[in-house]
Amino acid sequence: MRRLALLLAVLVGACPHLAHAHTKSETYIVAQVFGSTVHVTFTVPVVEANRLAAPGSSVPTDERVAGYLAEHFHVAGAGEPCKPVGAVRAGAATPQFRRFELDFACRQPRGIELTSTAFFELVPTHITLAQIETDSGDLIEQIFTADHRTVAASAGGASELESASFLKYVELGIMHIFTGVDHMSFLLGLVLISRRLRDLAFVVTGFTLGHSVTLALAVTGIIRPHAEFIDALIALTIALIGAENIAVVTRRPRVVAAGVGTALLATAVAHVAGFGVLPTALLLGAGLFSASYLMMSGYVHDAARLRLVVTLIFGLIHGFGFASDLLQMRLPAGRLAQLLVGFNLGVEVGQLTLVIALLALVWLLARLRLSLPRPIVVDVASAGLVCVGTFWFVTRSFPVL
Repeated sequence: MRRLALLLAVLVGACPHLAHAHTKSETYIVAQVFGSTVHVTFTVPVVEANRLAAPGSSVPTDERVAGYLAEHFHVAGAGEPCKPVGAVRAGAATPQFRRFELDFACRQPRGIELTSTAFFELVPTHITLAQIETDSGDLIEQIFTADHRTVAASAGGASELESASFLKYVELGIMHIFTGVDHMSFLLGLVLISRRLRDLAFVVTGFTLGHSVTLALAVTGIIRPHAEFIDALIALTIALIGAENIAVVTRRPRVVAAGVGTALLATAVAHVAGFGVLPTALLLGAGLFSASYLMMSGYVHDAARLRLVVTLIFGLIHGFGFASDLLQMRLPAGRLAQLLVGFNLGVEVGQLTLVIALLALVWLLARLRLSLPRPIVVDVASAGLVCVGTFWFVTRSFPVL
């Protein structure tokens, strides 16, 4: 029990000093360009629209959101501003979204550009995904970011990835690992729960199989999960890896499993009350899975094979995360097979490099007699993973907080 109390103290002390991950914030545009006229459908998730609420209110009116979009979205043709046609209109949408329509008339049908500054002052990491349809039949995908607020409503040549070499696809996969703090945190957790190289081989194999399957399914369009759900679930996998270590080293799997299950149940209740973006059924399923997994890991004598199955499931979730970033690019339809193979290979190279670097660091510190006892390292690192994973899970599940 003392060990569990020590870990709780580490958690409380570490949480205020967490490094913030990028806030997931997205809106969506479909623009139809026919000659000199432009019709735009702007779809805003409810959690994003609520950022525009007036002081003292939690939900903004249609007029308030429409006025904001009118101020922050513009169209130009041949360098001249296009004239708005009528007011911004609210349209029908599913309960999780709000939809608005805008029309513009340009003097010139050439050189049409779209400019969006919406939400960047509220969330600097916000992105707007745009699909542009032209009267010539082209379907163009563009992205608005804080540093790239104007896009051309024309094909503008082939995708950069269309002419890229196979090694470029490999490089994309490597950089995705090295620039993804959440994926690196998860890999650290895999190293922590592996006492032997054989155990590490099992968990890395399971993770690889999982993310390879869902990456292929998502990029080819067979399955397209909601990005906000995936980001929150990735954070949950990080917290669970740390929680498993705590359950094993403290020999209190029931306590840890009950704590995690109760927390997810509370999140599900919060969603029923109107808070958070994750569906209630998803949260209840995650709670049942997490509690069962932690209970089993605490009582199975050799959990290596169990972890292969579990990390395969975690890999399925991370694979959708990999795909989410890829889908923000204009993917070359004729080279998807090469892209998937190269990107997957790059991810594996990045993973193995990171894992080998961690093992080499541990070996070097042990040789220099600078290493701390393994139980202390595992305890502190696991507490940190639980804290970081929980923080990311909460901020991604309740983005308005």
